[in-house]
Formats: sequence, structure tokens, C-alpha cells
Amino acid sequence: MGSLPEGAPLRVAALYDAHGNMPALEAVLAEVEREGVDAIVFGGDLASGPLPRETVELARSLDAVFIRGNADRLDSEAMSPEWGAAGRWVMAQLDEEQIAWLANLDFSAAIDDTLYVHATPQDDETVVTELTSDERLAELLAEVEQPLVVAGHTHMQLDRRVGDKRFVNAGSVGMPYEREPGAYWALIGDDVELRRTEYDLERAAAAIRASGHPLAEELAAENVLTIPSREEALAAFGG
Repeated sequence: MGSLPEGAPLRVAALYDAHGNMPALEAVLAEVEREGVDAIVFGGDLASGPLPRETVELARSLDAVFIRGNADRLDSEAMSPEWGAAGRWVMAQLDEEQIAWLANLDFSAAIDDTLYVHATPQDDETVVTELTSDERLAELLAEVEQPLVVAGHTHMQLDRRVGDKRFVNAGSVGMPYEREPGAYWALIGDDVELRRTEYDLERAAAAIRASGHPLAEELAAENVLTIPSREEALAAFGG
């Protein structure tokens, strides 16, 4: 990792919501290496997807900070029977130690003047989007000491200020809801840079289709080769 002059903020790669998309994560990590960052934060929802074991092993091979997302609680209630079956499949790909490691990750991490959480400082499921009112966002950030909070969860990049607080969504490495496919993340340092990394979508789709995941075809076609738009996601999530 790179070095900075004494007193300068660390340059942190914030990698959220990989969701078992190892090809996307590999591409981002290659860019992170070229950047020479000082730290990597994995912001949750690491494994839940088509290549869970490989993604976990790759992430854990790094000197990184990990926090837990809602989907890292693999036995949590699924949003549909289909996703319930997918969750059971993911658990079957991991060993007991990996499952326990995911479930027991820290809720948050503080680096310099930045607090890293999965969704909000209160929990790992509350939704914050561009539709969230300033009043509601200020309420969620009111008890936070740090001036900057970095989160994920909604799979949409965001950069908002309320009062003296700044809320950034790093986006999703593996399952974005954006205007074009790619792997989305953030570089935190003197300022915030919202990044998008291109990767070989066809190769990723082929790996996903060969994975055995119950929703492999849907994930390859609708979350890699094409992706849900921000408008679709906002209609579903609201604020």
C-alpha cells in the first residue's frame, strides 16, 4: 500500500456489495492496486451471489477491513422463496468457518474522520437514497461524530450533505443499479471520488452461468450484461 505525508488522510478504497461477483471484484482490485491506496474497506454483502467461496477467499487474502452487511447474515429472512433457495445454495458453498466469519464481522469501522457502515449508523437495512428527505438523513446522522459517513446497501452511488455531515454511497461492485454495467466503488481521501471500473461482462456472465447458482441465468442476464436502472431501483426503494 502507498504512503502519504504525515498528517494526510489515508486513501481508502471503499468496496461494497460485491455479492459474489468475483470477476467484478478482481477488476476493481486491479485498479485499486494501480492507485496504490493505503487501506481497503469491504463494506458488506460480500458473498451472497453466484461465486461466494471464491469471492470470500479472494477478499480474505488481502490486508483489508471488513464490516458486515445484511446479506452476510446468511440465515436471515429472504425476500422471496426463490431468493431463499439462493441463500441456502450460498451457504452450501461455504464452510462453517466462513459462514461464522461473515456473520460475526464488525458492524462499522472508523478510519480518519470517516465512519464506514453498510446502510446507516443505526442498522444494516435502512434505505437512504436521493429521495430521502434532508430531515430524515440529518436524523440518521445526528449522533455520528465523524463528518463523513460511507455506506452501500442500495447499490446506487450517492453523495449528499446535510448540515455539517456528508453521506456517501460507494455503489455496488458486483450488482449495481446504475445507468450502465460495470463495477462501482469509491476512493476516499482528501475528497471523495465515485468510481466505475469496466470489466469483461461476457466472461463474468459465463462464470455465473456455470456456477450452479439457482438464479444464475437471471443474475448473468439482468445484473451483469444488463443491469437495473437507477429509476427502477428508486421506484422500488423510495427514500
